[in-house]
Amino acid sequence: MFEAFIDSQPGSIALGIIWGIMAIGVYITYKVLDIADLTVDGSFSTGGAVLVVCVTSGMNIWLAMLLAFISGCLAGLVTAIFHTKFGIPAILAGILTQLALYSINLRILGGMANLPISFRKYNLLLTLSDIPKSLIMGGIFTVALIAILYWFFGTEIGHSLRATGCNQTMSRANGVNTNVAKTIGIVLSNGIVALSGALLAQYNGYADINMGRGAIVIGLAAVIIGEVVFGKIFRNFALKLLSVVIGGVAYYFFINLVLTLGLPANDLKLLQAVIVAVFLGIPYWKNSITKGKHKIKKENKGGVINA
Repeated sequence: MFEAFIDSQPGSIALGIIWGIMAIGVYITYKVLDIADLTVDGSFSTGGAVLVVCVTSGMNIWLAMLLAFISGCLAGLVTAIFHTKFGIPAILAGILTQLALYSINLRILGGMANLPISFRKYNLLLTLSDIPKSLIMGGIFTVALIAILYWFFGTEIGHSLRATGCNQTMSRANGVNTNVAKTIGIVLSNGIVALSGALLAQYNGYADINMGRGAIVIGLAAVIIGEVVFGKIFRNFALKLLSVVIGGVAYYFFINLVLTLGLPANDLKLLQAVIVAVFLGIPYWKNSITKGKHKIKKENKGGVINA
């Protein structure tokens, strides 16, 4: 059992990197903009569907990746319009877009629930049959994406996004168009999510209409795990993004470990929810313990003074 677990780790790491890239998209809305965007469950599948359809139609893999990214951006734009122009709360706007994307993704796939793409026939960037290549390409995509985002969030537009997430009222007072900032952030986030979906479709060898189901849970898990484990160590923005990817790898390490120990695959969604709940609760427990210690210290000091 232990040997099987060790042998499966390279595959888990490759998968964790792909989902970690998706989690970077979630990080932009959840942490930078302070918005709960549920579009990702749909835009993730959109990226995979667009990639497979384009490549199987004879398109260059890099151009197909670009179109997958753009398709995710368009999905994010719809959510942003619902939120900023229609006045719909962000979480509900994301749900509406996610719901609509199911039908759109089905149309992209030609009415089929899934569409295969073979590494034997097409020159794919990642594949389950070549884990070392997948690890290398996943690492390259991660480094390139973090470098681009680090540069972008250092620009004036990037600072306006971060300011909007910190304090919308103060941002507006300083001349920032918060609706535009939200739109850029949501569009960029879903573009990255769709890019990750395109990578996963290549890795798995198919695009599926349900491949994005529960993506927001995995994304949040990666973000929270990265923050809990590396929050006090990684202060730099680029390192924070890296911690999200590491969180994705750690998440799949936990999943693989529990499945190796004999948990039924049917309980996987339950396990995902439990992992996210535990890591979401850790910061609260830490704060409660810290406050309790401070309270005891104050009471002890008060007792000494009164004595």
